[in-house]
Amino acid sequence: MTTEHLNYVGGDWVESESGDTFQVRNPANTDEVVGQFQASTEADAVEAIAAANDAEAEWADTPGPARGAILREAAAEMASRKEELTETLVEEEGKTRSESAGEVQRAIDIFYYYAEKTRDLGGTVKSPSGPSKDLYTVREPLGTVGLITPWNYPVAIPAWKIAPALATGNTVVFKPASVAPNVSRKIVECLDEAGLPDGVLNYVTGSGSELGDPISGHEGIDGVSFTGSTTVGTIVAQTAADDLKRVQAEMGGKNPTIVTDSADIEEAVEICGVGAFGTTGQSCTACSRAIVYEEVYDEFVDAMVEYAADLEVGPGLDDPGMGPHVSADELESTLDYVEVGQKEGATLEFGGEELAGGEYDSGHFVSPAVFSDVEPDMRIAQEEVFGPLLSVIPADGFEDALAISNDVDYGLSSSIVTDDHSEAEAFIDRTESGVAKINEKTTGLELHVPFGGYKDSSTNTYREQGDAGIDFFTSIKTVYDNY
Repeated sequence: MTTEHLNYVGGDWVESESGDTFQVRNPANTDEVVGQFQASTEADAVEAIAAANDAEAEWADTPGPARGAILREAAAEMASRKEELTETLVEEEGKTRSESAGEVQRAIDIFYYYAEKTRDLGGTVKSPSGPSKDLYTVREPLGTVGLITPWNYPVAIPAWKIAPALATGNTVVFKPASVAPNVSRKIVECLDEAGLPDGVLNYVTGSGSELGDPISGHEGIDGVSFTGSTTVGTIVAQTAADDLKRVQAEMGGKNPTIVTDSADIEEAVEICGVGAFGTTGQSCTACSRAIVYEEVYDEFVDAMVEYAADLEVGPGLDDPGMGPHVSADELESTLDYVEVGQKEGATLEFGGEELAGGEYDSGHFVSPAVFSDVEPDMRIAQEEVFGPLLSVIPADGFEDALAISNDVDYGLSSSIVTDDHSEAEAFIDRTESGVAKINEKTTGLELHVPFGGYKDSSTNTYREQGDAGIDFFTSIKTVYDNY
């Protein structure tokens, strides 16, 4: 019998007022239902906001280190359940076991990190212009914040929003993506076990179309943090801006890796391959474009095809090189882009086929796709695919490669593979992306530094993670004390 999971509102696990539920299925075996969740409505969102509003004052007045103690206890609880959380993530999202374990550990580390940051939440002291005066700042929580998270990192992204929001004294209304809501539900369980007061964190599941506007537009919400597509993020930001509430949206990417003629090709292929095909390409920072100097282009393409051909594809619990797409819609989208690339005249060197037979028949499996002869203005070189598809684009030296790299609507992550220090420094100065890397894959982020993008990758308001996460979830009050 499938387990029915409830919303968490005001410290209680409750059914949706709709009485309706939806199923989540294992993307590696769609015959397996991994859970049944509440199809929440606007009324459920309003109830969660009310519970969070009621808990605001008490949580804001709780000393920072006391809030940190709860986060630390929740992290310890998550660590004790790491294997369970890992398997839950694999079964609902499809990542490989290794990828999932790494993501769960990241979430644990984030909670530990912000638990310690609660001891350093003070403001700054400045020198006043006259005698017998103090001049300083203090940080205060926004109040109640709405957090809307995607399915592709269903435990790490909720962690890097929930932990700083709670650490800084905010109460939370949290809506996870409907495709993969269970592993984040277990974070809520861990916080509940850690003694988080009732109403401080509220969890409601359901469709974004049903819950997005009520959360982002409600007068009881003081800030909104969203991660997802540029289309939806723009709507969320515009809705939140109606009453001037603080908003942060991190969205899509079309991330390039430039491969120069001084690069070690084996290293470059590994960097691009992991960046493009890791997590089945379902990452906003995935390497979608390899921009390769003409002198090494053919060598790179041949090696990249060999890399893709050697990549084992299978169910995530078996820990292959690449797992399935999260859903039939995401699989179909990738297959559509494979067709688009061929129609536009690019050469499909390898992959891009829906896999069938045996264990593949019950899941959303595709072989990693490598395209060559890609022109910079082709759709597969301009639009976010969100699947394991790498466009290899030739470039006539550094200036041409950089121009191609920057000539997209997005600006999230970029990298260069080179042994030329001057090229590397010029790339860092001129790449139009919020994350820039030298001799590293475009994916993978440290938890204690800011994360965010330029152009259509972000609302370009506040960054996430590290101290930037604290900046978003707090307001600064300046105090003039004439004693």
